[in-house]
Amino acid sequence: MITVKTTVNASKDKVWEFWTLPEHITKWSFASPDWHTPYAENDLREGGTFKSTMAAKDGSMSFDFGGEYTLVEKYKAIEYVLGDGRKVEISFNETPNGIEVIESFDPETQNPEEMQRGGWQAIIDNFKNYVEQN
Repeated sequence: MITVKTTVNASKDKVWEFWTLPEHITKWSFASPDWHTPYAENDLREGGTFKSTMAAKDGSMSFDFGGEYTLVEKYKAIEYVLGDGRKVEISFNETPNGIEVIESFDPETQNPEEMQRGGWQAIIDNFKNYVEQN
């Protein structure tokens, strides 16, 4: 698995809300400023599904990112399986500096692992910045 992480200077309530509510997901879930997430839906429960559309702002390409939740422990952990069968595990840990978010995922086979790590790290960094600025 590939792991990315950040520590967010915010309450566990705020971190959880901003990570899970579609109106917030659309504001941070992209890897670079020339991309955005114009659509997100989230049924946050074990067996529930989620989907977001990530798109280039110039309209040149887009893709859907989605899967099914296998574990939801409020404020603590989320696990899911992506549409292609890869697993993702996310933990939320209280620290003296805020909430540490650790996200581990099975790599896909099309892109180098460093590229995947960089993209997922950029997204989690966007999350941190969005939460701390709002």
